[in-house]
Amino acid sequence: MPATAEPTAVETAHHVAHVNGADLHHVTAGTTGSPVLLVHGFPETWWAFHRLLPHLAAAHRVVAVDLRGFGDSSPAADDHSSTVAADDLHGLIAHLGLGPVHLVAQDVAGAAALRLVTAHPEDVLSLTAVEMGLAGYGLEALADVTRGGSWHIGALATPGVPELLLAGRERAFLEATFRGLTATPDAVTDADLTELSRTYARPGAWRGAAGLYRSVLTEGDELRTLLTGHPVSVPVLAVGAGGGPFTADTLAQVAAGPVATAQLDGVGHYAALEAPAELAAALLPFLRRVDADGADVDGADAG
Repeated sequence: MPATAEPTAVETAHHVAHVNGADLHHVTAGTTGSPVLLVHGFPETWWAFHRLLPHLAAAHRVVAVDLRGFGDSSPAADDHSSTVAADDLHGLIAHLGLGPVHLVAQDVAGAAALRLVTAHPEDVLSLTAVEMGLAGYGLEALADVTRGGSWHIGALATPGVPELLLAGRERAFLEATFRGLTATPDAVTDADLTELSRTYARPGAWRGAAGLYRSVLTEGDELRTLLTGHPVSVPVLAVGAGGGPFTADTLAQVAAGPVATAQLDGVGHYAALEAPAELAAALLPFLRRVDADGADVDGADAG
């Protein structure tokens, strides 16, 4: 069964960085090792990784960010998009002097992550995609309710509808969403729901998700053109859980080289919350290999 117990606590610190016209809240842990930037999906915030942080912080400097329009970061504008989110990530990496980073992104953050890798390859050591899809590569099908897709994608992408449907009902929506997409009962705790509900109840708190889901419905052709011309050149790990091979199949179409894969059996969509130890066990050896390969290359160049 997936491990859902809280791991040993790790010291964390909360920060706000003003980049690209927004205040980005982020949480740091660990003081040594190569940097890891964790990017959440929906309906999440940095909190999605609070159980994963202790597993990574012993070997890495870890940053978990609230994307614009999520958590305690600035609200998003009505025209928010995956392009803006990617620019924010680039700005945060530059502001913190972190680059290049091991980029770990999940769910609807996929397009922002891929845009960052293609526009700013100097920012990224490796890409780990966790339960991730991309517009133009099949993700749009998840919005087609006639074929078993999720109703919330179209609803969130429609201006005014999230506030109309979800204001005052944030916790109920979050509880139903997580319950439907986790494989382990009670993997998402009352404390998790309380923290996530707190931030999704803020004024304008759905605009970040709305912008990313509008991007899903409109950017498919653009992403295919972008990634056909600029395939991902950094090492890639695709981690599947409840979505099975969907992530690996997607990344194989956009990567310039082989894609390392891991499948977390018996785990639902929200792997970092549900099975942090298993996710770390897949992630850490990959990061070590990338770091070792980079050290070998640096040594050869220096000689």
